[in-house]
Amino acid sequence: MPSSPVVIGVDSSTQSTKAAVVDTGSGRLLAVGRSPHTVTGEGGARESDPEMWWRALCGAVASAVAASGAAPSAVAAIAVAGQQHGLVTLDAAGRPLRPALLWNDTRSAPQAAALVRSLGGAGAWSARTGSVPVAAMTATKWQWLRENEPGTADAAAAVRLPHDFLTERLAGTAVTDPGDASGTCWYSTATGAYDPELLGLVGLDPALLPAVAGSGAERIGSLTRRAAEALGLPEGLAVAAGTGDNMAAAVGLGLGGSGLLDHPVVSLGTSGTVFAATRARPSSPALAGFATTDGGHLPLACTLNCTLAVDKVAGLLGLDREDAEPGGEAVLLPYLDGERTPDLPYASGLLTGLRHTTTPRQLLGAAYEGAVFTLLRALDQLPLGDDGGGGHEGGGVGAAGHGVDARPLRLIGGGARGRFWVDTVRRLSGRAVLIPESGELVALGAAALAAGAATGRDPVAVATAWGTARGRELPAVPRDEDARRRIEGVLGDVTARTGRRRG
Repeated sequence: MPSSPVVIGVDSSTQSTKAAVVDTGSGRLLAVGRSPHTVTGEGGARESDPEMWWRALCGAVASAVAASGAAPSAVAAIAVAGQQHGLVTLDAAGRPLRPALLWNDTRSAPQAAALVRSLGGAGAWSARTGSVPVAAMTATKWQWLRENEPGTADAAAAVRLPHDFLTERLAGTAVTDPGDASGTCWYSTATGAYDPELLGLVGLDPALLPAVAGSGAERIGSLTRRAAEALGLPEGLAVAAGTGDNMAAAVGLGLGGSGLLDHPVVSLGTSGTVFAATRARPSSPALAGFATTDGGHLPLACTLNCTLAVDKVAGLLGLDREDAEPGGEAVLLPYLDGERTPDLPYASGLLTGLRHTTTPRQLLGAAYEGAVFTLLRALDQLPLGDDGGGGHEGGGVGAAGHGVDARPLRLIGGGARGRFWVDTVRRLSGRAVLIPESGELVALGAAALAAGAATGRDPVAVATAWGTARGRELPAVPRDEDARRRIEGVLGDVTARTGRRRG
């Protein structure tokens, strides 16, 4: 039995819900409950039923509390971190009007391009929102809905992000936070508020949106009786505003104003992301210039194709995911779902450089290399301060002739548990990597937000005291310059050809 009150952090991701029960005094992870999600859709469509998320949350929380040994009465607070960008439309009773459009639904690519043009280009969007509309962003999905399902758009009484929907089910209060709101492209990171002109551009009534809390750790209400009965928890415990999954991972890593700044993170999951908490407000069209959950800055780049795409290649080859070796002369860009970074929404996988001597294991290794290089190339764009070790500003892959950033890459996500993923990141980056012990950083970050709502403490300081980011550091190895040049040549040619076609 825990000696202190406990909190619950929920990670509602694309594929599943995980609920972590954490002792607030020691930071000990007492138990994790899990419930799977179902994603439907073919081609560019990716959808999920929000009611399934709620059922999964209830099941994951109940099983985690039961396994933790904590009495339900010991739970002091709960917070939700959810997958970013998804579009949830509700009727007046709070019921979904249709399945949610997920972040990796690429059908809104034409609407994204039109929105970019309508404001005068990518730079104008970056200056306003920190980000440029791509098919992942919520504003483009709302525009797609208006054009393709106008009856649903007209019937919407509320528009929510996935974590907003779940938080409202817990507390009965419609509230989001600066972090998740910053991924919509109708919230301005320059003003810290919804942008009236951008809302007008996409024909969205601001009355349909949740209020924006000061931070994800703000207590925005109490667990309602109905939610308490569904979760098996006491009515009235604190509900935090919560945040998006990337922002929660940053909290779990101790990144933010009271913690580490300018420390790069590489996340290897269904999607791949690179991000850091920074002092500078990012305004590069190459980045998503998100806010942290407390209103700071979290520049981020996201790729659509990471572990899931490489696992697909392994399956096609009949290999175990670890049965790989460096790709030799082969280059495989595993853009099986299109790609977000670089912005190639209609792309497919590309394989080149085959020889008679190429082996299946090399082909699988080439898929790893293509996914990792794409992420490290995006890492170069992060506006990081001087590393103090003679490295260049972005770190990552870097241009020829630049040194290697001395800061280790914090490597998280499911891929960080894979030997060949880790080896490939080290080989293509030439940098040390730090792998946190915990594989539940999003849920732990959400738990720190819940602790902040219960106690008033800064959640980054809470997570730092808990030691959630502790891990092992692996030393740098020499960069594989040949592989980098080979992949860069193919990727550069692909993006150049695509740009000419668009022009």
